[in-house]
Parts: sequence; C-alpha cells; structure tokens
Amino acid sequence: MSTSTPAPAAPTVLGVPAPQEDVDAILAFVAAVQDAQRKALPDAFLGGFREDAVWTTAHGKLLTGLPEIAAFTRKVLPPQADSPVKATYTVELILFIRPDVAAVKIRQRPVGLDGAFLDEIFRGREDPSELIAAHPEAVPGTPTYVLAKDDGVWRVAAAQNTPVIDAESLT
Repeated sequence: MSTSTPAPAAPTVLGVPAPQEDVDAILAFVAAVQDAQRKALPDAFLGGFREDAVWTTAHGKLLTGLPEIAAFTRKVLPPQADSPVKATYTVELILFIRPDVAAVKIRQRPVGLDGAFLDEIFRGREDPSELIAAHPEAVPGTPTYVLAKDDGVWRVAAAQNTPVIDAESLT
C-alpha cells in the first residue's frame, strides 16, 4: 500500500465551453469540501451549499434545504474529528451543463492515519463482498455534485454520495 497520496490527474472537462478559472474554482471548491470533512468543520462544509440545496447522503438520507442539511451536518460531522479514517476527494469529471451549472464527479477514497488508501484491500479480488461487510470503513464513495455559480461563487445545488460496492468498480 502506498503511504503517500499521488498528485491527482486533471479531470475530464466536457459540455459547453467554460473558462479555466471556473475549472480551477471547482477544483478548489472540492478541495475545500475535503478539508472541511477531514477537519470536521460543519460551518466550512455548509458554506458550500445553496439555501435551496438537495443532498442525498451516502446512506440514502434525503436532505432538502440548507436548514435540514445544516442540522444533519452539525450532528454527524463533529464526531468524525477524531476518526482514524479520513478521505481524499479527487475530481474526475466536470460536465458544464451551462456556463453557470456543472455536474462534478468525484472519487472519494478512504485513507488511514498513515495516508494509505484503505480501499486497496479490494484490488485483485474476484468477489470483494465479504471484505465490504468486514471493512465498511474501506469502501470508497462516488459523489456527484451539481454546482451552480451564483454571484461568481460555485455552490452545491444538488448532490448524491454513493458508496462503491460494485465488485468490478472496486477491483
């Protein structure tokens, strides 16, 4: 297992033409989400949402509007501060639907305190289902954010976080 995080590859960018500054702003946005999650900072995390946002958690819980998202986040994020498992967020694809709306596909990988990717335990396994059950902390995620640019700032309009349990995707 690697103990250092390699530099992420540039994301694929599709859709309507968009300036590099918007790609860079979206990459910075996702990096800020990663930082807020890793440091368990609810206010920093919540600053990235529109007031009317829709969020579906990795466990399938639907949250509608910033007040509901905030109540959930303030309950579940602070206890994560001391977790030995953190995650990396890598933007894999940005689809500019319009110049001010983008769908962003993220690869979310759990890492241990030593920086090693925990999902490496699934590599080379024909059927990792037993490992998934035994090591839920090692299951990566595949969030999709729909971001809207309002007053020059990209924020989450809608998002879905999905755990990766498909054997082919894991291995």
